[in-house]
Amino acid sequence: MVRATARRTFLAGGIGAALAAAGCSRVPDGDALGRLRSQGTVRLGIAGEVPYGYVDEDGRFTGEAPELAKVIFKRLGIDRVQPVATDFSSLIPGLNSQQFDVVSAGMYINKERCAQVLFADPEYQMLDAFIVRKGNPKGLHTYEDVVRTRARFATGTGYAEIAYAVAAGIPEKDIVILQDQVAGLNAVESGRVDVFAGTALTTRAVVRKSSRAEATAPFAAVVDGKKKVDGGGFAFRPTDTTLRDAFNTELHKLRSSGELFRILRPFGFTQAEMTTLTAKELCR
Repeated sequence: MVRATARRTFLAGGIGAALAAAGCSRVPDGDALGRLRSQGTVRLGIAGEVPYGYVDEDGRFTGEAPELAKVIFKRLGIDRVQPVATDFSSLIPGLNSQQFDVVSAGMYINKERCAQVLFADPEYQMLDAFIVRKGNPKGLHTYEDVVRTRARFATGTGYAEIAYAVAAGIPEKDIVILQDQVAGLNAVESGRVDVFAGTALTTRAVVRKSSRAEATAPFAAVVDGKKKVDGGGFAFRPTDTTLRDAFNTELHKLRSSGELFRILRPFGFTQAEMTTLTAKELCR
């Protein structure tokens, strides 16, 4: 409890400092890149989800997206990144109300979100996987298997997997919504549910030390007859095109050199999660 309170105090102080700096800046409001360079700080909205963006047990701000942000914004002339923790559902509203400058949470890029924010190109692509009991006694490998076996199904708050499950024929009223993948693991291990759906990355990470549960092989959800491959990226305010484009330029350089994979690999990403997808493709 002490650590959580200290973290909130730290973040609140950082926000205040950043806002004060913004108030002193003489850079025009429309030039987000110039303003952030003048401030020397960029505020990153994170949702506290491992491994995308979180504060670890030692109070260190980390995750695949924040570590990538530190590299790219340094190259853009912005030396300091400031985490702002919030609920996942509050990331886009918080961005557009200027509570932070960028969403740095590995957010999936889709048509609905693209109507609200600008996305950089994705830094990774991702398939789904299930957390199931050891040995996968019900033989659950796809959402259709869940329908066929009438398995008790769960996923996380705000997860894309909710829509994929509904598209496969799982009644939304029957879906158990849990806080995150850790809660999902606990629910499967205790027998409360038969299966928890999440990304292939988070499911294989959370079951690593479990003796009672395992992760299934990654698979693509089928929506409207088409296989769905998701991609996660940074989100910017709709007016911050120059900032987004500058970020994309540096992202592509990291991708081409192989440094992008070196940044993401410590967080459990494999070469299979590297991608050449674009935000434009995913927004369609």
